[in-house]
Amino acid sequence: MMAPSTNVLPCNGEMENISENQEECGHSSHLNIGKPPTGMRHCISQATLAATSSALEPTSQILALKSSSSDDSGYIPIFRSGSYSEIGPKPYMEDEHICIDDLREHIGASEGLLSPGAFYGVFDGHGGVDAASFTQKNLLDFIVEDSHFPSMVKRAIRNAFKKADNALADTKSLDNTSGTTALTALMLGRTMVIANAGDSRAVLGKRGRAIELSKDHKPNTNSERLRIEKLGGVIYDGYLNGQLSVARALGDWHIKGSKGTKGPLSSEPELEKVILSEEDEFLIMGCDGLWDVMSSQYAVTIVRKELMLHNDPERCSRELVREALKRNTCDNLTVLVVCFSRDPPTRIEIPRTERRRSISAEGLDLIKGVLSDI
Repeated sequence: MMAPSTNVLPCNGEMENISENQEECGHSSHLNIGKPPTGMRHCISQATLAATSSALEPTSQILALKSSSSDDSGYIPIFRSGSYSEIGPKPYMEDEHICIDDLREHIGASEGLLSPGAFYGVFDGHGGVDAASFTQKNLLDFIVEDSHFPSMVKRAIRNAFKKADNALADTKSLDNTSGTTALTALMLGRTMVIANAGDSRAVLGKRGRAIELSKDHKPNTNSERLRIEKLGGVIYDGYLNGQLSVARALGDWHIKGSKGTKGPLSSEPELEKVILSEEDEFLIMGCDGLWDVMSSQYAVTIVRKELMLHNDPERCSRELVREALKRNTCDNLTVLVVCFSRDPPTRIEIPRTERRRSISAEGLDLIKGVLSDI
């Protein structure tokens, strides 16, 4: 099920042009170097926290993809975020993440971004932290430095993923057996582009509903299995070539082999573009340690309830991590919550409908008979 789409507004030259849209349509899904830290990390963006009301809203079904609703021609999102990470039951922390609420301030005015922008990413490393740390530090730079940014954002993102993957093979100071998944969200005005390679997940909270904006790239999913087997790979007990539990990742060059060859382990991201509206309240980004033990809808329900209580995205991220630990997750945990407004979500009022009830003559006779026997 897909929500009706809104009109796309030009965003100071930051939207893809028609030629890119035509090119990308075939790709759409439907849409610290060194010893890893062993503790927990958390951060929150600068934001004015407002006092809020409480109450848990009724939830509804998960929508497969995209947003949005009626034409919100005057709507401009305001980005604020919070994150939280925990090592969990693993001996090392291999996750990395990035939260940039003001992209113009971060990259400078020379890039010509005239509308609000932001960038967020979750990088779930394996085989050491080298790949995740390198990607966290460099991927945004690769996007911004690409010749297609910001006029053709999707192409710039694809090129940046490929450049980061190749750099992991070429950089001698990095362990080329290290790998990482990569989930990013790039906001330019009302346009949000989600890019995913791996099994982290991005979920949009839309008036209490969960809308999944990325697919988990597990080897045993139908689409990934077909791609893997077509390229000569095999899947043993859910693992690609018996070694890796994800079907897409950056790095892992001991599995990919030589550069320039197209093997079963892909670094190509799947992209999803969404035009944000006032009904879109927040975005949750998390590694698979969260989604292994929690549904997308349950996570949205928790975040919405917490935002109505305190309007603090960092506390929301921490609550999701705590809940996943209570559910005995087996992995590192990293969660980001990105809000699109300074205000908390509003209570959803469900109108009450009055229904008149009546009883048939036969039913009335039956009741009379029962009462007479008492």
